[in-house]
Amino acid sequence: MSERQLAAFADQLPRRIPLDTSPRHLAGAGDARHVTHALAAAGWARTSDPFSPEIILRNPQGRCTLHFDPQSVTSAWWRLRAEPTDTEPGWYAEFGELVPAEILGRLTDALTTPPPSQPPDPFQALKSAGWLLSDAGTAHSPDRMCHVERYPDQESLRGFWHVETCEPGHGTLLGPRIWHARFDGPVPDHLVGAFITGLADPAPLQRGMFDRTAHHSVVQEPSPHTPEQVVAAHANRLDAIRAQVRAARRQQPPAPPQPRPGPAYPARPAAHR
Repeated sequence: MSERQLAAFADQLPRRIPLDTSPRHLAGAGDARHVTHALAAAGWARTSDPFSPEIILRNPQGRCTLHFDPQSVTSAWWRLRAEPTDTEPGWYAEFGELVPAEILGRLTDALTTPPPSQPPDPFQALKSAGWLLSDAGTAHSPDRMCHVERYPDQESLRGFWHVETCEPGHGTLLGPRIWHARFDGPVPDHLVGAFITGLADPAPLQRGMFDRTAHHSVVQEPSPHTPEQVVAAHANRLDAIRAQVRAARRQQPPAPPQPRPGPAYPARPAAHR
């Protein structure tokens, strides 16, 4: 994460009057750098062509990969994958074009620090935000345009999570899909919880006056934050992530010392006959 990249982010904002935009699930994609800058601050490295619109970031341990493809022909513009290890299964999550970057950023921020001892309860966060919960592992936003479901998986005994924002249905339960998120069964609970807690947060998101939103029913009002304050908040968040990553590294046990190689003995000359 270079000073030049942060300066480019800061240069654009003064031309975009910030508007408080709600509800969150209709705010639109926002700025992808909310995700990519934070991962770069945490030490993730770009492994894709720097001149390509595709961005592939890999974490320092080489296990997790985030793939952002704004030219994707599928409905998944973001794909997050973790390779299996000797002690943990691999997992996969994907997110549609119009998923708000700030909500996805809650999940990717949670990837950069150790998991909490008690992961947040996604359904409790939704209930506290006024979402409607059913007994079938389903929650609906107050406007009934966003739906969170947990599907049981009898084989893995874990199930998977699906989040979908749709147009209002006309004579049907759901209309055309706006964006989706899917988490397969092995995705760690604290990552799912971070994403859904960010989705349930009632605080509005900041969008520029001419930014694309997800639906015409979104509510936008002049933001009390100036563009300079938005830039400062972004920079402070990156500083906090760097500090958290450094603190987590200091708490890791030191690697065991490697045995020193023994002295090299010269080869025994061949016996003369």
